[in-house]
Amino acid sequence: MSVAMEQNGGGAFDPVVLISRLALAGLLESLVGSRDAISASKEELDFLSNLLQSKELHALFKVYNTIVDRVRDDRRCSPVLSSSMQTTLDVMEVILPRIALSDTSRQLFQLLQNPHIQGLLCAHDAVAQKDYLPRLPDIPQEMDEDEETIKIVQLVKSTEPLDGEPDSAEPIVGATIKTDEENGKIIIARVMHGGAADRSGLINVGDEVCEVNGINVEGKSPADVLQILQHSEGTITFKLIPADPKGGARESKMKVRAYFDFNTDVDPYIPCKEAGLSFTKGEILHIVSQDDPYWWQARKEGDRNMRAGLIPSKALQERKIIHERLSMADQKKKWVLDTINGGCIGGGGMTCLPDRSLAKDPLCGSLAALNDLGEDMASECSVRTRVKKVIYDAAESDDYDREDIATYEEVVKLYPRPELPRPIVLVGPPGVGRNELKRRIMELNPDKYHTPVPHTSRSPRPGEVNGKEYNFVPRELMEEQIARGEFLEFGEYKGNLYGTSLESVKSIIRSGLTCIINPHYQALKMLRNPDIKPYIVYIKPPIFDILKSTRNAAFAMSTFDETNSRGFTDDEFNEILRSSKRIEFLYDHWFDEIIVNDDFKSALEQLLEADHKLKTEPLWAPAAWLQ
Repeated sequence: MSVAMEQNGGGAFDPVVLISRLALAGLLESLVGSRDAISASKEELDFLSNLLQSKELHALFKVYNTIVDRVRDDRRCSPVLSSSMQTTLDVMEVILPRIALSDTSRQLFQLLQNPHIQGLLCAHDAVAQKDYLPRLPDIPQEMDEDEETIKIVQLVKSTEPLDGEPDSAEPIVGATIKTDEENGKIIIARVMHGGAADRSGLINVGDEVCEVNGINVEGKSPADVLQILQHSEGTITFKLIPADPKGGARESKMKVRAYFDFNTDVDPYIPCKEAGLSFTKGEILHIVSQDDPYWWQARKEGDRNMRAGLIPSKALQERKIIHERLSMADQKKKWVLDTINGGCIGGGGMTCLPDRSLAKDPLCGSLAALNDLGEDMASECSVRTRVKKVIYDAAESDDYDREDIATYEEVVKLYPRPELPRPIVLVGPPGVGRNELKRRIMELNPDKYHTPVPHTSRSPRPGEVNGKEYNFVPRELMEEQIARGEFLEFGEYKGNLYGTSLESVKSIIRSGLTCIINPHYQALKMLRNPDIKPYIVYIKPPIFDILKSTRNAAFAMSTFDETNSRGFTDDEFNEILRSSKRIEFLYDHWFDEIIVNDDFKSALEQLLEADHKLKTEPLWAPAAWLQ
């Protein structure tokens, strides 16, 4: 048999480097010449002969030779780095301030912003990091049926918390332990991402703890294990029985904006205060694990501490908020009932039905229960002698009109696009000064800032030009457009329709100008979408005394007066503050910027700074806008 071999760089021959077609031909020749000497059937010899002559086998040898040749010559394809997407984002941040100065920088920025380029870089990083799916389970080793695998893990003691479920301990290794309800064993309940246990890669959820520093923990409670750990110094040695393998948990890349405050020191539900992560409303969190349905693991964006902390999941936080609202509603309902002819405290021919808001689980409930409170008040108590109606303030009922409960929203960095500037939306209560801010900023740069021309069904007055003061359209056409949802907001005044169309906003955006509008706050539902991508600025009134003094000093005319010929009254100032609280409750999770209008000049400067930031910096925005 003849086998062709190739010399390597050192001059010696490697007998398993290359297998050529000549080698296969020699093997086939030897097989034909040895047919009589081989004790095999004709079918077997024919099969082997056909195999050696098959195109598939020759193709496999060709692939093999190519791979071996490249590996031997050290010409393998290895990535230079595995974070090219992050490097690209860093480059974009560096060149962003230069796009207005350099055409080359602008072209490079637009190229790097291309979704196809970014998708290619993400795929490159996934391959470079060997982040492949599906992940195949480890090959099981042969062992006796009754034999248990034991692993011994040594970790250096640190100050990382490990406390967890009820009746659990704090082992200071970045994981939580608890007592298994079925067998009473001490098991690993949760591994904190970025902690010592997670970094080791050797401790997994469900592992049974047998010994800690040579001390058998069988029959001990998590608190007993805590005592052992607290008195340990230096290295801590665990003897563990591995849990059934379920595949390694992949770290999530989701980032969210928090729409509520969370303080681990006062939260009564958190299983481990020391392992929790406190945050304030508006902060960006990197969610690294959602394995637990009630407690996610997260890190604060930009935080150098790599260990994750526990935060309430979206589902848990929603239930907590519903529970709080139901409790407040129950207190309000009880006060009303107690004031109606003695309330439902027996007697008076009054019968009370069971309170449907009460349940075994105090965190169970639905928003429907909140919305039905007004109807429940009429149905739960019936008075035979006389009936007295309770009428709620319509403005207060807005408190229960929020369609969703704001907890977290997934966000991504949205880079500015000079050719499609994001519109600035000013919202706030009537009389807070939005119109004046819009008017002044447009006066400063009329070539940059534009506002949509409203539509109306009334006839033009002398001197009015169609498309300048108003877009004059027939009432029938305007009603059809309203029915199709083409208007951002609309209303009727003295028998004529007025409104702002969505297309007028989009046309300003497409022209490369900055659209600035001040709609009613309920229009945010129409505006906040991927096509418009608004930057919402909330104009907030100051406290009553400052609101009154600043408006009176500026001789501001009341927006509540149709003739606009008098100043504000104290009742109107209070109405502005009440309206602001209502708007904040309903929509403050959508505000990108909050400006307190206690000084007009300062408020205008803040608005200009916000616009500059909007055009020069990448800002967090809903991930749905880019998906």
